Amino acid sequence: MDYSKLVIVLALGFASGCSWDAEQRQEVDPAAIKAVVSQAKSNMVFVEGGEFTLGDLGFRKGLRYTGLTDASIPPVDITIDSFSISRYETTWGDFMVYLESVHRARDYTREEGYLGANLVPVTRSDDPLSPNYHLKPAKSPNYQEAEGYCHWLAEQTGLPFDLPTEAQWEYAARSGGQDVLYATDTGALEKDTYLNRPKQYIDPSIPPSGNTLIHSSLVNERRPVGTYPPNPIGLYDMTGNVAEWTRDWYQEDYYQHAPHDNPSGPSAPPNADKPWKSVRDWAGHGDTMGGQGTVFARAGEPMDSSFNGFRCVVNQPEPIESGEAGQ
Repeated sequence: MDYSKLVIVLALGFASGCSWDAEQRQEVDPAAIKAVVSQAKSNMVFVEGGEFTLGDLGFRKGLRYTGLTDASIPPVDITIDSFSISRYETTWGDFMVYLESVHRARDYTREEGYLGANLVPVTRSDDPLSPNYHLKPAKSPNYQEAEGYCHWLAEQTGLPFDLPTEAQWEYAARSGGQDVLYATDTGALEKDTYLNRPKQYIDPSIPPSGNTLIHSSLVNERRPVGTYPPNPIGLYDMTGNVAEWTRDWYQEDYYQHAPHDNPSGPSAPPNADKPWKSVRDWAGHGDTMGGQGTVFARAGEPMDSSFNGFRCVVNQPEPIESGEAGQ
């Protein structure tokens, strides 16, 4: 056996591995982290707390809006504390800075055996034609990284960033608990026809129409965040674009015994065989049948689902002041 050749092969393999490892461990430009953190703070919209009815408002009128499941009934009167929430869904550009800074971007590549990359590549692009364009909403490869992004912002700023609870999400989507069906500028749906065409004719340069994009999550293409008019308190894409993770454990009958003060879901997964998290904005999955596209709709998904986006909240009762905490 020619051991000299073996040594060369092993050396090349080791060098290749070191190259991958060096790429994985390469530090992110501090200016990029600072820009993401600064923008995350400036994008926060303060939401004054109060009382509102959580759940399907049609139930008490004898006209349910969500008819496919009982997950949104009975509606429950609750009180919620003030908080701040991002006006935008988290973008690929910001999400990838986080993954690179915690040295996990490589974990979600085909080279590392991440099969989800075949369906939803975890990367960013400067090409507006790409589904991973840096201004389009990110689809987190799992729940943990969505939560991790918010907690990373908390570490960077010293502010209590987190994923929203279901109650926070719905209260904000309904502009402080208003009686609306959709989190759009008008409370009604005017669907963009952008993706309703043969695949070969999908062109991101086509101007937007309507006030929301609703299409199957199996199609990765989406519009850049903030493309459509916001809801009345200034939040974008809370109906449509992508569905969004919340931090609550999912329990279908939760509203039957939810507390009236700041409900945040069960303290543990009610079903050990299905430790699912609650997902909101099912219009972001293209699901509008039976009221699933309304702001009341809720359902659970496995924590390894890679089809959901997210936005963060800051759990403090006062608005975030300019220059407050952190970078």
